[in-house]
Amino acid sequence: MDPLSNQDGESPGSMNATTMESEPSYQLMQDNAEAGEITDGGILVFVIIFVTVFVVVSLGLWKVFSKANIPGILSIIPIVNLFFIPKVGGKPGWWGLLFFIPLIGFIMWILICIGISERFNRGVGTVLGLVVLPVIFYWILGFGSAKWTPPPAEG
Repeated sequence: MDPLSNQDGESPGSMNATTMESEPSYQLMQDNAEAGEITDGGILVFVIIFVTVFVVVSLGLWKVFSKANIPGILSIIPIVNLFFIPKVGGKPGWWGLLFFIPLIGFIMWILICIGISERFNRGVGTVLGLVVLPVIFYWILGFGSAKWTPPPAEG
């Protein structure tokens, strides 16, 4: 008799035809299949985190918009605020359309962050902060002592 076989002469991983029992690892996989599903609690946690981040970003952006003489209410309207963020940096509002083009949007984001930093008389550190951690740096610019200066008049 094989040392790995049970009393019936079957190996531990095989199905027993009389009892229809399977190996424990197969049963565990079957039980854990439901663990990968999204539960109501998981959705609730996601919604709470999403709303919290949205409120935090909106508050900082509201103050930045207010300093730039743009109505702060525009910061809480998701797509609309993309057309006013360039104006804070002294760029034309139509640059907001460029956010929707994958690589070009990122390049425009960097240029807009440079403009925002210049408008608030800040340096390279603020540019890097706005690119990497805009949530925190909107709060620093909005609630800090930085003053927004309008772009120089053209012509």
